[in-house]
Amino acid sequence: MATTEADVTRTLDREGDMRVPGVVFASDALLPTDTGDLFGQVRAVATLPGIVEASYAMPDLHVGYGFPIGGVAATDVDDGGVISPGGVGFDISCGVRLATLPVTSDEVDDATLGSLMDALAQRVPHGTGPGGLWKLQRRDLRRLLTEGAHMAVESGHGVPADLDRIEDRGRLDEADAKAVGDRALERGQAQLGSLGGGNHFLELEVVDEVVDQQTAQGFGLAEGQLVAMIHCGSRGLGHQVCTDAVKQMHGAMARHGITVPDPQLACVPVESAEGRSYAAAMAASANYARANRQLLGEAVRDAVEDAFGTRDVRLVYDVNHNMAKRERHVVGATERGLCVHRKGATLALPPGDPQLPDDLRDHGQPVIVPGSMGTSSWVLAGDQGRAFASTCHGAGRLRSRSQARKRIHGDDLRTQLVAEGIAVRSRSAAGLAEEAPDAYKDVDEVVAVCEAAGLSRRVARLRPIGVVKG
Repeated sequence: MATTEADVTRTLDREGDMRVPGVVFASDALLPTDTGDLFGQVRAVATLPGIVEASYAMPDLHVGYGFPIGGVAATDVDDGGVISPGGVGFDISCGVRLATLPVTSDEVDDATLGSLMDALAQRVPHGTGPGGLWKLQRRDLRRLLTEGAHMAVESGHGVPADLDRIEDRGRLDEADAKAVGDRALERGQAQLGSLGGGNHFLELEVVDEVVDQQTAQGFGLAEGQLVAMIHCGSRGLGHQVCTDAVKQMHGAMARHGITVPDPQLACVPVESAEGRSYAAAMAASANYARANRQLLGEAVRDAVEDAFGTRDVRLVYDVNHNMAKRERHVVGATERGLCVHRKGATLALPPGDPQLPDDLRDHGQPVIVPGSMGTSSWVLAGDQGRAFASTCHGAGRLRSRSQARKRIHGDDLRTQLVAEGIAVRSRSAAGLAEEAPDAYKDVDEVVAVCEAAGLSRRVARLRPIGVVKG
């Protein structure tokens, strides 16, 4: 396993139209035999106007739309820097939420686990068909797009303490509901408070190993504790916002004198009318996503009350991994205003960062890293603030969904998982097969690379015992 920064850092020298080098954090075990398409995407991102420092790729990287999944790039807003929907993704503000449950693994037998899983499957809408938990009128949906998780909490979906544990405290102030088109509003109106399908899930896990006792204690984690992890995003609303923005930017690039090597890298200056419109709609989508996970978190509380008669479910943290945010970072010796794209990458604020809540500041930001249904997940903490304070977002796909379906039938996978002690609640056998454990990279190797590179450090490993999927 890789142990030093030099072992896990690959530099792609500038060539052609690249404005900066590429930097890939990965061990040999995490890279495909043929890196051509993957490294090609890293190099293509390096050609974007205004990009600074490097085109980065996290260790869970794989080929994506425009940017690689795991791609991180920052552009200088005051020097013609651009914003690109391909650097955010279609599931805007997709993220991961982790909460502790008031029981340990010793207190949960098979019957109790089954009852809790049934309650979760009943309480949490999952799959592509079911509607959400909160049906809002259009005017109230627009309000939610500006208020995010705050509106959910104020309406009784959660407790105020939750907001201190959500990135940006659950709301981006630059959101503008008027920038979100009617089709996006229509798609999102019935989906608020739902997991969706694909790689989205709700998982019950046990804290299997604590690597950093002091930080784990600060995060509220202890060995043997049960936790619930939620992975989902902005559903159809965010997807439509991205679709609309890509179309608009394709028509606007010529006016701004921009050419890109791949049409999937469509972009415009951050400070252009099109750039500001997309940023406002993206922030509104992020507010939707945070409210969505807040509602699902409250549904977990409801299920725990069903099973154990208590609502003592405490949020560890809620992080995003598909965003472009305006931030200030030192580049060279100068602090600059940047637009930082994180596509399948997570913000990882280091210890001491003033943006962190007081009780987390000494430890660094919690980072929640899902593995797969049959392997481990991890809780990390921000470390040295490298790559604009970014780290991985998950294990990263090794095989496409179609490849995964060809290797195993969903019913066979369900049997295997149950034999391993993992309870499964899923609406679709095909959807289950798409997320088979061997479709993903080794998450232990991914987080080890993150630690060796100084991106984040390991805090605790989580072992799955139950999963709810579409």
